[in-house]
Amino acid sequence: MTDFKIVEIQLTAMNSVLLVIFPMLLENIVKKCFPAFATKSILITFLFSMVRDIININDFIVLVEQANSDKVIVDSCQFDEPLIAVAFYGSGNVHLNMQNGGQKNEYENTKGLAISFYADTTVDCIHTVSPNKPLECVLIATAPKNLQNLPNGEGELFSDLLEQLVNPSDSYVEGPRFFMTPEMEQIVNNIFSNQYEGKAKMMFFRSQITALLSHFFWQLSTLETQDIKTTEREKLFQAKEILSKNLDSPPSLAELSRQIGLNTFRLKKDFKELFGVPVFKYLQNERMTTAHDLIRREKATVQEAAWHVGYDSLSSFSNAFNKKFGFRPSEIKV
Repeated sequence: MTDFKIVEIQLTAMNSVLLVIFPMLLENIVKKCFPAFATKSILITFLFSMVRDIININDFIVLVEQANSDKVIVDSCQFDEPLIAVAFYGSGNVHLNMQNGGQKNEYENTKGLAISFYADTTVDCIHTVSPNKPLECVLIATAPKNLQNLPNGEGELFSDLLEQLVNPSDSYVEGPRFFMTPEMEQIVNNIFSNQYEGKAKMMFFRSQITALLSHFFWQLSTLETQDIKTTEREKLFQAKEILSKNLDSPPSLAELSRQIGLNTFRLKKDFKELFGVPVFKYLQNERMTTAHDLIRREKATVQEAAWHVGYDSLSSFSNAFNKKFGFRPSEIKV
């Protein structure tokens, strides 16, 4: 991968004056630098900040976007040409709606989600950003016509593992989706927390995107064929949500099983199958990534972040953090 271009867009809306100016400005910037995407509409109220990095790597287009708001914001985008894409969602747990006319495909639990899809120019990609659900998304896309031009046999991977997207049957087709492994989540976290600038930032993005796609296709090739029943899947999502909302005082495995109505054996087995990690490995990862996010965004001190995720001992928290990330929480650059 040698052809590489990056454009960074940073916008902060502080008042209603930008209600008209901001969508027009962003649309012009995106159309000029990133013609595959056309921002259709962005509704802005009160404080809204967004950073978008737009990257061209050969025939891949990569959109790295991050948004925060103190009110509910709707960000709606369309594509200028049909695309096959994979979206990787970070810690924000933003609401996603892929809308095609009257047909809606909604995703409530996007935190840690990797989802592949085909979408043509009629599909709206709608994110609803709210105070507790910021947007963190890495989107990697290519046009079907470009598959044969992808280097290193990457086009064959798409054809073999995403055949339903290469030969779509509708305007929007959902491909495989799963929750990322800890290694994939770490890559996404690295992308959003990097401090690089200029050419170093370009090199960093290129390496991380390549690694992320490699993990994605490897996971696809090793996914088990047996599906978890829909009713059990809903219960596992409920378990994940309970853990995420009670980081400071999580329930025991037995209590969690009782709350979702699933026996302990099924909970442990199916949770790992669906989310890629055991229950309390997920809890530990969630604690550390949440603490990292709080400190990086300057929403909490190290001590406050430790309390927020259930640690009374600062030294224990620092050791667990170091084990997860390879550095102490006090070393985070904000």
